[in-house]
Amino acid sequence: MVSMGWIALLVAVLGLAVGSFLNVVIHRVPAGESVVHPRSRCPSCGHEITARDNIPVVSWVLLRGRCRSCAAPISARYPLVELLTAALFVVMLLRFGLDWELPAYLYLAAVGVALAAIDIDVHRLPDVLTLPSYGVLGVLLLLPAAVEGQWDDYLRAWLAALALFAFYFVLVLVYPAGMGFGDVKLAGVLGLALGFQGWGEVVVGGFLGFALGAVGGITLMLVRGAGRKTKVAFGPFMLLGALAALLVGQQIWDAYLGVLG
Repeated sequence: MVSMGWIALLVAVLGLAVGSFLNVVIHRVPAGESVVHPRSRCPSCGHEITARDNIPVVSWVLLRGRCRSCAAPISARYPLVELLTAALFVVMLLRFGLDWELPAYLYLAAVGVALAAIDIDVHRLPDVLTLPSYGVLGVLLLLPAAVEGQWDDYLRAWLAALALFAFYFVLVLVYPAGMGFGDVKLAGVLGLALGFQGWGEVVVGGFLGFALGAVGGITLMLVRGAGRKTKVAFGPFMLLGALAALLVGQQIWDAYLGVLG
């Protein structure tokens, strides 16, 4: 029987490969370009990147962060995205194990990395990533629902998606300067993923998103001198809050209920 260590290694390698593709998504989607063709090229000289120079992390290290053709620097964000995706894949494996739920949360980790990076870059959460995520997660969560009989969890997932979507929608109507409709659409996606686990994760994830956003905004004000009107990408904080809720949300919720009790 294959040990969990080897499985984690295989999942990490898968994460590196997915992270390499996410770098293409992060670069091309905001520009409205195809993520399938043409092949990746150096943005400085236009030279097509060969297979040997496109190995996640390894190629960047061997090339010392520079293009083989023109020696232009290659951003360190490329290997960082790959490593982050691999790390999140392993975290999801450790959290869910080899369960029917795992594919859904691996997908959430991948699309979350892309959305966070794009939001940081252009302050936008593209519909081409958020809207299909409802269908992808909906189908992937059908696996545990059908195989394990978790239909109550599946129903709660969609109710949570509707609840978080509606909550954020009201916030945008009341205070449109605070966030955009991209955040509203992402809220529904996160509600779907968190709701399958429980209402405690939904509440904790939603709260942590706002709490982390407040901390991030204050930090920017102190470090970079940002003002009240400075635009801050809120999507990454929503995603961080959801990640924390998936990992320790139930424990936080139980502790909160214990205090109330």
